[in-house]
Amino acid sequence: MRVQHRHIIYVQGYDPRGLAQYYRMFRTELRKFARLYQLNATIGRPQTSPDGETASWSIETRAGDWQTRTSYDFLRFEDLIQRDLAAPIWSTVFHAVWIYWRLVFRGTIARFFRAHWRFATFITYPHFLLLLEALGSFGVAYGFAKALHALGIPDLFGVAAAAALFVAILGSLLKYTESATYLLYLLSDTIWTWEFSHRQRPEWDARIDRFAQHLVNVARSSDAEEIVVVGHSSGSFLGTEILARALTLDPGLGRHGPRIVLLTIGGNFPIVGFHAVSQNFRDHLRLLAVEPSIDWIDCQSRKDVMNFYPFDPIAGHGIDVGANRRNPTIVPVRFREIIKPEHYKLFRWQFFRVHFQFVMANELPHAYDFFMIVCGPVPLSDRTARPEAALAIATGDATAREWAWKRLETAGAGRADAADLRAMEPSARRSG
Repeated sequence: MRVQHRHIIYVQGYDPRGLAQYYRMFRTELRKFARLYQLNATIGRPQTSPDGETASWSIETRAGDWQTRTSYDFLRFEDLIQRDLAAPIWSTVFHAVWIYWRLVFRGTIARFFRAHWRFATFITYPHFLLLLEALGSFGVAYGFAKALHALGIPDLFGVAAAAALFVAILGSLLKYTESATYLLYLLSDTIWTWEFSHRQRPEWDARIDRFAQHLVNVARSSDAEEIVVVGHSSGSFLGTEILARALTLDPGLGRHGPRIVLLTIGGNFPIVGFHAVSQNFRDHLRLLAVEPSIDWIDCQSRKDVMNFYPFDPIAGHGIDVGANRRNPTIVPVRFREIIKPEHYKLFRWQFFRVHFQFVMANELPHAYDFFMIVCGPVPLSDRTARPEAALAIATGDATAREWAWKRLETAGAGRADAADLRAMEPSARRSG
């Protein structure tokens, strides 16, 4: 029941910052985590695989009566993302606008609004801002054209000069306000999710296939008690794809070796799954929904406009597996309960900061704590099933911790019996 070695496979979202900045953030937040719970946590330097696609480090965590070792794999996509963001500004703008209006006319944006109006508003935000900037630029250019006409400049020359001024002003606005608006980044994200959904990004699919093989290799060779595949933001559907493809490579993946758990946090599955062409992705969701050897935990927060809340990744995609369904377990996360009150008022309006709270240290002890999931002694499925016991192990006195372990052991024994029965079902059906 007590984890001594855990293997994390972290799948990043559409974030161009990549390994260097993620590792620095992780190291800083690990120190905050250690101070909050008054424990000792040390982290090793990242080691990059020969192909450069995976970086790994280890964490040693020690508390009063437990210690753990965590192997942490960071799956890298930032080179592909940086390539997207290096595209010419006008190419990004025209392509993203064309895609957005196709989403409107196909009814996909309306489905987003029905599923979660805040996320749909967030998707629309860069296009609305782009419209405002275009109108402002047009107004200046129109005034310039009128001034040239008043000076007796021929209209043909005036219109050409005004058009050039419009392009220059709008291009400058897009380029030099990007650090404040994230407009071009969000437009690139729109393009990427559309093309990924329509299987137009073979380099992404090829890398996902390699990461699926990496997961299979880890499961076969690791001495960890559990392997947790963590998908944050767009990493939620990427992680789902990796795990589903790994199960295709090794259907017994979750039946030998370490426990396999999928943890999706701040997920946005519909930006892929709501496209009519994404049947293959929906089939993978269906596979994980009924797979008895895999646990899937999906954490969502109402305060995060960049995830879908509340949203059922299975029923929300029109997938009905009846009584065979066992995944995911949906866990709502209230950031108000893990951020100090004096910080919460500012925190709540910093949308990207809110979105990253899923993978940052808590300010207050809580059952949801990303670093306790990564470094703590309680298996993730048990933490989800008995959050009060998991919190008592982190913060309680000796008596409370003893009670908590007994509660987890009792609950775990019952789930183990049920898991054994589920694992036998496929072979029983084959023999029948």
